[in-house]
Amino acid sequence: MLIYRHTQVGKLVLALVGIPIVVLILVALFVEAEAMALVTLGLLAVALVLFSTLTVEVGRDSVLIWFGPGIVRKRFALSDIRGVRVVRNKWFYGWGIRRLPSGWLYCVSGLDAVELEMTDGTRQRIGTDCPKDLEAAIQKALGLLAG
Repeated sequence: MLIYRHTQVGKLVLALVGIPIVVLILVALFVEAEAMALVTLGLLAVALVLFSTLTVEVGRDSVLIWFGPGIVRKRFALSDIRGVRVVRNKWFYGWGIRRLPSGWLYCVSGLDAVELEMTDGTRQRIGTDCPKDLEAAIQKALGLLAG
């Protein structure tokens, strides 16, 4: 049973990576492109596809997150989650998948996140533009698991 599903689009990531892609395509069309420019274009395009969105699903037994089309994904079993709360990331934590002092951050945009306190003591942060909704969904799922 699906309790919650939301996809956040990393608009700034789209702009910061998309603009160089457009510039490289225009250069390649009007000037004989160097191989390195084409390799860079390909790498930027792959990064854009893989990391421009973050989807979060909360089900009866887990929280599942994935970037872009789903090649990069992570599942958190509800039985491994001790607590959940809305947090604000420090600006220098950045975006993407990042190691933090107490765990990991998964984020495509913004500073808002939901932090999962795991039974092993680590903390996992999921970036979101709807932190209260995600927190409520996880709390509901944890309640269903306990009940």
